[in-house]
Amino acid sequence: MLTGLAPPPSDSPTWRRQLVWLLDDLVPVPGTKFRFGLDALIGLIPGVGDSFSAMLSIAVLIDAIRHRIPVPVLLEMGWNLIVDTLLGLVPFIGDLADAASRANVKNLQLLERALVEGQTVSTSYGGYLGQAALLTSSVFALSLVMATRSVWWLVKIIVF
Repeated sequence: MLTGLAPPPSDSPTWRRQLVWLLDDLVPVPGTKFRFGLDALIGLIPGVGDSFSAMLSIAVLIDAIRHRIPVPVLLEMGWNLIVDTLLGLVPFIGDLADAASRANVKNLQLLERALVEGQTVSTSYGGYLGQAALLTSSVFALSLVMATRSVWWLVKIIVF
């Protein structure tokens, strides 16, 4: 199923691994070890596909916040999602690069490693939720802006 992942932590919800499998590992390429998922397939729909995929991918980031994973790890996860979205905006070649980047698998690995190593933020740290909310909303907003720009670019090419 998910290659290259350590055994899940004892509190690892099944839905998280299933979502990542669906987004990054669903379809094996015959004769290779390469797999791709709905993230790459949905991304073929210009603009809209990348935004929808980003919304699904943010679920793992939100789960990391729920587990109070430190902000530097959240930033790395957010960066993976932004790069994934940027790659997906380049027609066809970008979708192949998007499939190869496997941002969801990387984010799952970051989250599960942090959980296994006990890297969590104390509930007494008041600024955590504000920083986490800002990060999540920034990733979401950036994904929407990039998608809107790509749709506008596509419409401009077709109409003008």
